[in-house]
Amino acid sequence: MENPVLVEVTRGSIVESFHRGSVAIVDGDGRLVFGVGDIERPSFPRSAVKPFQALPFVESGAADRFGFGDAELALSMASHNAEARHVETARAMLAAAGLDETCLACGPHWPGRHDDQGELHRRGEKPGRIHNNCSGKHTGFLCTCVVIGADPRGYEKAEHPVMREVIAAGASMTGTPHATDICGIDGCSIPTFAVAPRALAHGFARFVTGVGLTATRARAAERLRLAAAAEPFMIAGTGRFCTRAMTALGDRVLVKTGAEGVFIGAIKELGLGIALKIDDGATRASEAVMARILMDLLKLTPDDRGYAEMKALVSPPVKTWAGDTVGEIRVTAALDGVTG
Repeated sequence: MENPVLVEVTRGSIVESFHRGSVAIVDGDGRLVFGVGDIERPSFPRSAVKPFQALPFVESGAADRFGFGDAELALSMASHNAEARHVETARAMLAAAGLDETCLACGPHWPGRHDDQGELHRRGEKPGRIHNNCSGKHTGFLCTCVVIGADPRGYEKAEHPVMREVIAAGASMTGTPHATDICGIDGCSIPTFAVAPRALAHGFARFVTGVGLTATRARAAERLRLAAAAEPFMIAGTGRFCTRAMTALGDRVLVKTGAEGVFIGAIKELGLGIALKIDDGATRASEAVMARILMDLLKLTPDDRGYAEMKALVSPPVKTWAGDTVGEIRVTAALDGVTG
């Protein structure tokens, strides 16, 4: 099955590029509200499932043991820019648990913004593991190790007690057995498991509604959701879609990007989870589609909070290096049936 074109990129009057993909919108009971493309085809959700992966961090009591608040909880779900506040918060979390960044299993990479890369250069420093966009998630894993009495060494391996809990949380939330035949290794060195968009959307509907969850898990999920809404900067950072959308819309939405064109969203007031996959992995397409879906489901009008920001995210301009607008990124009619 060939997925439909969801996004076109124009230059002048010509469609220069296009992106195919699939979208599933599901309620807490698993009812499909909207679907387009092959929503049963599994793919790796990568960082999009960080809210699921953070559940054991809260459920174990680790967040409370070390007195962490919204900023730390949000960072445990983040794909951050490694701006100063992200790095400082991760270091403080590790220190609270008696650890440091040498304990992180995620590899080093440069911060996401040129300004922060330049600051490292000026200080004569190289990027470290703490600058990895997943260092907040890994810090949560390490704090959980300390609280449950597990050896932090090897925490990124599937057989480690903490990673077993993380894997079990993802399997339970999505209803997809996380077996070895659908397992890969994520860029940050932990296991990642292929999940279909429909199952992923159902998992996030359950995350915000609590349908089918234990009381403990429902409380943990709600706490994480509200932390992301309270500290959207910590989820991503300056200029990033997740931060911009959650700043614009507040606690109405939870959104989280994943690598290779995956994006999830959830709207508590509607009880809906959203999952999409862009076939060619293009982030520009996944962001435009998610923005359009959120606007349509929430029925945003020019008088609503966040309308202007979300409108800008739906149709980003294509510009020359001189700053002139010469085209646009636009969502196609394949999504015209999305309604709240």
